[in-house]
Amino acid sequence: MKILITGANGMLAKEVREKFEKNNEIIATDVTELDITNEKMVQEVVEKIKPDYIINCAAYTAVDKAEDNYELADKINGDGPANLAKAAKANGAKLVHISTDYVFGGDLDISKDYKEDDSKAPVTAYGKTKLHGEEEIQKNMEEYYIFRTAWLYGIGGNNFVKTMTKLGTTRDEVNVVSDQHGSPTYAKDLAEIIYQAIEKKIPYGIYNATNQGYTTWYEFTKEIFAEQGIGCSVNPVTTEEYIEMMKITQAKRPFNSQLSKEKLLKLGINIPEWKDGLKRYLNEVKENEK
Repeated sequence: MKILITGANGMLAKEVREKFEKNNEIIATDVTELDITNEKMVQEVVEKIKPDYIINCAAYTAVDKAEDNYELADKINGDGPANLAKAAKANGAKLVHISTDYVFGGDLDISKDYKEDDSKAPVTAYGKTKLHGEEEIQKNMEEYYIFRTAWLYGIGGNNFVKTMTKLGTTRDEVNVVSDQHGSPTYAKDLAEIIYQAIEKKIPYGIYNATNQGYTTWYEFTKEIFAEQGIGCSVNPVTTEEYIEMMKITQAKRPFNSQLSKEKLLKLGINIPEWKDGLKRYLNEVKENEK
């Protein structure tokens, strides 16, 4: 297969490329080679390459900055996927797009998790622009996969695990939010889910795609420290307490980012537990440091 990957320099794109490049022809583009907000450019590049699949890893992911840069975020997260969908359909390609739990309201009771067809009620600029992208894809083509993920981390760039590891080795204690619930998701595992979906030719549509199991940022931090033998104390705080202590202004964070994976599991997609993903990530970090 010929696969076009957008957002080539991002954390997920690198994992997707590594997973698919063994048996496929990969064309990976960054914004200088393919600006997904430029409809004419997208049409020309897709028509020239004629890929079997387009995997869109390009996104505006700065949740707080999106509040003040809605227009730019919406161009990338909303108009970009629309352009890709139109070009994909015109050239007989399938589209894989990455979305987010932020399309939901985030206030579902934590005894429950979000199903793919639950009502959408984004409360942040980021969530609204990502939902716009989903809707544009659905409007413009039929052969697509939209994978909603959350709490993503991986090799390359900054991420929560890297940040907490650094803090844990330089401080005696840290305060971590304990009232937000979700699934830490290793980028390599998300790339594997995408790979399985394409290989198994599962039905087109929208799927929740995070690692299995649910936790809080507080419990996640404790696990990060335990796995590395870091003795730093972890203090649980509420979101409100954290904002007050840090004296910050931020976009509203979802209290419930728990996404049900039943739809993927019923189709035979293997999804590792979040603790297993964390162990493999930390081992990969060690290997890379050698």
